Amino acid sequence: MNRITIIGTGYVGLVSGAGLSDFGNEVTCVDISEQKIEMLNNGFIPIHEPGLDDLIKRNVKSGRLKFSSKIDKVIQNSDVIFIAVGTPENPNGDANLDAIKSVAKTISENIKNYVVICTKSTVPVGSGDLIISIVKKNIKSNINFDYVSNPEFLREGSAVKDFLWPDRVVIGATSDKAFSVMKEVYGPLYINDKPILHTNIQTAEMIKYAANAFLAVKISYINEVANLCEEVGADVHLVAKGMGQDGRISSKFLHPGPGYGGSCFPKDTKAFSLLSKKNGLSLKIVDAAIEVNEKQKIRMFNKLNKLFSFNLKSKKIAILGLAFKPNTDDIRESPSIEMINLILKNDGEVDAYDPISNNKMSKIFPNITYHLSWEKACQMADGVVIMTEWNEFRGMDLILLKKILKNPIVLDTRNILSIQKLNNLGFIFDNVGRIQNE
Repeated sequence: MNRITIIGTGYVGLVSGAGLSDFGNEVTCVDISEQKIEMLNNGFIPIHEPGLDDLIKRNVKSGRLKFSSKIDKVIQNSDVIFIAVGTPENPNGDANLDAIKSVAKTISENIKNYVVICTKSTVPVGSGDLIISIVKKNIKSNINFDYVSNPEFLREGSAVKDFLWPDRVVIGATSDKAFSVMKEVYGPLYINDKPILHTNIQTAEMIKYAANAFLAVKISYINEVANLCEEVGADVHLVAKGMGQDGRISSKFLHPGPGYGGSCFPKDTKAFSLLSKKNGLSLKIVDAAIEVNEKQKIRMFNKLNKLFSFNLKSKKIAILGLAFKPNTDDIRESPSIEMINLILKNDGEVDAYDPISNNKMSKIFPNITYHLSWEKACQMADGVVIMTEWNEFRGMDLILLKKILKNPIVLDTRNILSIQKLNNLGFIFDNVGRIQNE
């Protein structure tokens, strides 16, 4: 059994810590926030992620998972230390590595014996060298360590499944000893023949950025195709289906909508682009994806504005869905933010509903009205915009929706409503890349 320390109890740290303890390791998740650790020790999980609550409770009960704010003491009793702190976006688009640097210094000042230092946080290529240099500068001369890059590939809303049953585990290690330790850490996966890819540190760091950027490109590409479909009379759902049935392409991430959001794609594509520029190159496809994504958010507002004959003044718009995707409460870079901003700037009013993200969005927009159901949000609204494809919106009673709206105007940015039903009920509506008279 390996004694593992996870530094950082955010999204990546909590899921990774719970997952690694489920693999049989002895895991302690640490954080500088004593309040956060107290909450976790009291059984409160600060993020919404299906299955995480049960996973944490099971491993806390078994004694394999603990939470502590005594970072120095926990580090001293570790075999493997995972860095899982945030790397937010700097104003120039680069990744902010202040927390990474601080943690590296703290680790180096407290390790007593050989350890493997492993980064889970998403960091630019070359960050491993930076961390190694910080540790070497501050460590006692008679203590050895190895460094490993082990990027995460967790999808919010299915992160527990992704961690316990991953497509692959990437381990960037130049030391055979460190790689052997990491194979033990992921022992159940190794035994079950899950793909474990052994690379050098730089390659592992690159895989993470390259994968996220590719998925962002795929989303922006299908959004551009959807926009063209609207001009030529094609249906993007069938286009995407026809593309996705090609094994070389696959159907994943071929879902048109209001643009990507979340904690990863917006930040990572910008950092990846900047990394390229720093090395005298340009990632023109990634740059185009970033540009398309920003334009797509504005295009969604323009669709809404057109439905109201370009006059939103004093119009009450119901926004359904605030999280950037379903099954998460994460609103970071959510397309809903841009939609709400533009409605308010054009003198419209907003009533909003999300199954779990109302409170988080209220910190950004404290002066709009939040409701506890989609029915309440839509009551006497002049129109409704679906921004997140929560299942309860897929099954909305359209007869009831028309009855409670002041005007039967709908913008479905996620293409989840039946066009035939909307037509039959006499709705005025728009969507993304679909034929209106289906």
